[in-house]
Amino acid sequence: MRHLLPLLLALLAAAYASPAPAVPAEDGYTLEDAYPGRRFTLATGVYAAPGDARHLYVLERAGRVLRFARDGSGPPEVVLDLRAAVDSRAPEAGLLGLAFDPDWPRMPRVWLSYTAPGRDGAALETRLVRMESGDGGRHFDLASARLVLRLDQPWANHNGGRIAFGPDGYLYFGLGDGGAGGDPQGNAQRLDTWLGKLLRLDVRGAAPYAVPPDNPFAGQAGARPEIWALGLRNPWGWGFDRSTGALWLGDVGQDRWEEIDRIERGGNYGWNHREGRHCFRPRFACRRHGLIDPLAEYGHTGGRCSVTGGHVYRGPRLTALRGWYVYGDFCSGELWALDAVRPGQPRRLGDTGVAIAAFGEDVDGELLVVEYAGRGRLLRLAPAARVGEP
Repeated sequence: MRHLLPLLLALLAAAYASPAPAVPAEDGYTLEDAYPGRRFTLATGVYAAPGDARHLYVLERAGRVLRFARDGSGPPEVVLDLRAAVDSRAPEAGLLGLAFDPDWPRMPRVWLSYTAPGRDGAALETRLVRMESGDGGRHFDLASARLVLRLDQPWANHNGGRIAFGPDGYLYFGLGDGGAGGDPQGNAQRLDTWLGKLLRLDVRGAAPYAVPPDNPFAGQAGARPEIWALGLRNPWGWGFDRSTGALWLGDVGQDRWEEIDRIERGGNYGWNHREGRHCFRPRFACRRHGLIDPLAEYGHTGGRCSVTGGHVYRGPRLTALRGWYVYGDFCSGELWALDAVRPGQPRRLGDTGVAIAAFGEDVDGELLVVEYAGRGRLLRLAPAARVGEP
């Protein structure tokens, strides 16, 4: 996320294999409160455990994981309190990612990513940890925590942090370029660092993890073998299409352009040679062969400032949206959809005015939207005409 602190302060002060069957109506959607009465403090994600149709899990940036019933009954339960370990003082720091073992609940393990206080002069430390749950997800056992990897962050922004298992059973981990502005260390294009990359790890075999042998840079001298894709600035919101397995990612831009990428093995998505499809620094070889253009981009007009990547909609409720990738802007609250089979011009779904921090999916494939500040709600897409109807 970009320009998060000014927006946050202002908000707090103000209180895709088959063609898509239909084209979403322009400005035909809005967001409605999915769970009236449920409010969360600076939430960074909402998740469903595999096979669990009864509950949802919410991350709060300060370090709490809460679980609540999908039917709205009963209060949220604190599953884990990591606040003593998490450093969330910087606006883009905190508890940022959660992934359940794909064989949950038979394998009752979870992985979390968060920022901790930095060591030896680092601004922060990114940690990936594994924990277990002995009671079906009601609690994550802090005593069972095992460190999987750690990474020094030179600055306090651009931490990325989202984690997710792919259909191949490996864990993917998105990391920003290390922060400041313009990627001054050139991390996103370097293969000797995890910064500005999407990693791919085998965390279900050897401890703490193994490198999948088909990772694109495995065995290459001087390269970190965990890297799956590079050239990212701050991957904020990404996920796998549950129908095709394609990985869609929203990468936050610098000052002008926000982008949507479909990630390929070994792909280089351009930063910091390019911002979106545009040269960022002309002295760099921004038109060099092999850089992958985004599938969509938008500029910083009308209050837009930071893309929040979403998911390809596969739910049962909104038939016109099936097979479309839905994403939004953190600052303006606008929503767009992109045909996941034949990406062309995005269609604007609506202007919500909501600080869209994250998208999530429930077990049915319905999309949920996390409102970062404001009222701290969990929202869902709805046809605009429904809002206010009796």
